[in-house]
Amino acid sequence: MDNLQTLFEQDRAHFMHPSTHAHDHASGALPGRIITGASGVRIRDHQGREYLDAFAGLYCVNIGYGRTEVAEAIYEQARQLAYYHTYVGHSTEAIIELSSRIIDWAPQGMKKVYYGLSGSDANETQIKLVRYYNNVLGRPQKKKIISRQRGYHGSGIMTGSLTGLPSFHQHFDLPAPDIKHAACPHFYKAPAGLDEAAFVRYCAEDLEKLILAEGPDTVAAFIGEPVMGTGGIIVPPKGYWEAIQAVLAKYDILLIADEVVCAFGRLGDKMGSQRYGMRPDLITTAKGLTSAYAPLSAVIVGEKVWSVIEKASETQGAMGHGWTYSGHPICAAAALANLDILEKENITANAADVGSYLNRQLRQTFEGHPLVGEVRGDGMLAAIEFMADKAARTPFDPALKVGPKVSAECLSRGMIARAMPHGDILGFAPPLVLTKAEADEIVDIAKAAVDAVAQQVL
Repeated sequence: MDNLQTLFEQDRAHFMHPSTHAHDHASGALPGRIITGASGVRIRDHQGREYLDAFAGLYCVNIGYGRTEVAEAIYEQARQLAYYHTYVGHSTEAIIELSSRIIDWAPQGMKKVYYGLSGSDANETQIKLVRYYNNVLGRPQKKKIISRQRGYHGSGIMTGSLTGLPSFHQHFDLPAPDIKHAACPHFYKAPAGLDEAAFVRYCAEDLEKLILAEGPDTVAAFIGEPVMGTGGIIVPPKGYWEAIQAVLAKYDILLIADEVVCAFGRLGDKMGSQRYGMRPDLITTAKGLTSAYAPLSAVIVGEKVWSVIEKASETQGAMGHGWTYSGHPICAAAALANLDILEKENITANAADVGSYLNRQLRQTFEGHPLVGEVRGDGMLAAIEFMADKAARTPFDPALKVGPKVSAECLSRGMIARAMPHGDILGFAPPLVLTKAEADEIVDIAKAAVDAVAQQVL
């Protein structure tokens, strides 16, 4: 106990936690939790309590916790070669093999892979590639990037600007001027009187109006998650991506698929792009690439963009962009071991099967519940949105903190589910190795938690 007390004191004194109330943490008003171990879909804390992690860390532990094969691959790579840079053509066996494997997972038309450590730095790379692409084509005015309201693409200056959530803009002077935001494709929140097909047209027309208002010659790219993650786990309506891509093609605008959450099996397909018929020019990946056993991101560059970069190098020389740890061999070894597990154990198929079961059970369990407005999801992603008036789609007063209360009730019952940051929404993104019995456990705990909060607020 004395050692634990010391650890907590040091944590409060020295560690600046992300997305954490600074004063409450430093003062001890926010209870801390030290995670000491994990296996499969469960983690353990300093008190020996076990929790079913129904959010896979932060959408990322696809193969589950405790896979010693990945630890061994990291160890062997560290013994052989812990690090060397990848500048001016240097490479390692691990990164060469990984690049080929990633192209195999990606949709047709992808050509090259560039590495970083996080989804945020990968989307920073995307912004630079878009600018470079248009500059060398002699179109210096074509630089604006359109994201979407409630989209999430990172927490940096430019990537935080791409993110369409106000909490990531406040007090940071964001978004930057060259970043614009189009309509969020959440059919549940569609303007009154629109059916799904009409709402898709509405989204496409909203995008086109924005492009025309800004000037097509100034708009370079559109970035979107196949299924929105942090904005509320929002599944696009049928035909959405087809309609959006038609607008982009009309005005020669690149498509960046942000697959940080969706890639490597989470939706029951290799990537979300294949599932939704997207034909991206650039793809952003991270989280599921290593199942978070090591930090690694990968920007996948399509043939259209790569051909311009390659040709430009003949006159412009090497592109001035690089990270010290790009293509780090230890991270590459972790990714290779992760992909081996995903492929050999057919985990993508399990995500499709159990994910479908989880979503079906959630819908059946919460249909008609007085606290619930919508249950939605795809693959191994799901969300419950709470409404004060389901028919009128009237939200609760934010001061009631309905979503956080449900999340806390889940935690008290031994399950981690995330209170999403935009509305009263409970999100689920469990490891892809989840079983149907564990899916039932998720649904049962969620039902008990929602019922408990309903007694407090209704």
